[in-house]
Amino acid sequence: MIKQISVLIILFTCSIFNMSCVDNENKVNTPITKTTTDSIPVFNFEELEPYLYTDSDKTHIVNFWAMWCAPCVEELPIIQEYQKNNPNVDILLVSLDFPQDIETELKPFLKEKGITSKVVLLDDADANGWIDKIDPNWSGALPFTIIHNNKTRSYYEGNFKSLLDLENQIYKTINYADNH
Repeated sequence: MIKQISVLIILFTCSIFNMSCVDNENKVNTPITKTTTDSIPVFNFEELEPYLYTDSDKTHIVNFWAMWCAPCVEELPIIQEYQKNNPNVDILLVSLDFPQDIETELKPFLKEKGITSKVVLLDDADANGWIDKIDPNWSGALPFTIIHNNKTRSYYEGNFKSLLDLENQIYKTINYADNH
């Protein structure tokens, strides 16, 4: 029940931001699991949290998204292109889709879109808790991106409209750290 309420909150937030989302009312709750389904691990927030920080000066991008979020789908090729051009940057795509859809929907979607970045699935019903732990200013709307290294961290709520848009945000984040 809590997960369904969390999904409804996310869907409501999507509609506020004019995001095109599909109906998820026929989805079934599944328990949080630590196992992986081929190459897409399913984490609760506690398991995901270490991926949100680094001791390295290497740039990391963590993008929260879902297949039902049109702006998320729109920016995935931009993130993929950035990774192709910048293999030294670590990119993690955190899917908020349903674990039971990994084989039937998520993997086919990633293949169809040519997405080869590392993907994990976050399955944690306490969205209000983990959203605030990530950034208390995050409304919960998707997509949401964290750009960070060991010196700096920035948050970007909304989708990147172009490769240049993403590159500018990364430059601004990393350049700020190098100059302060």
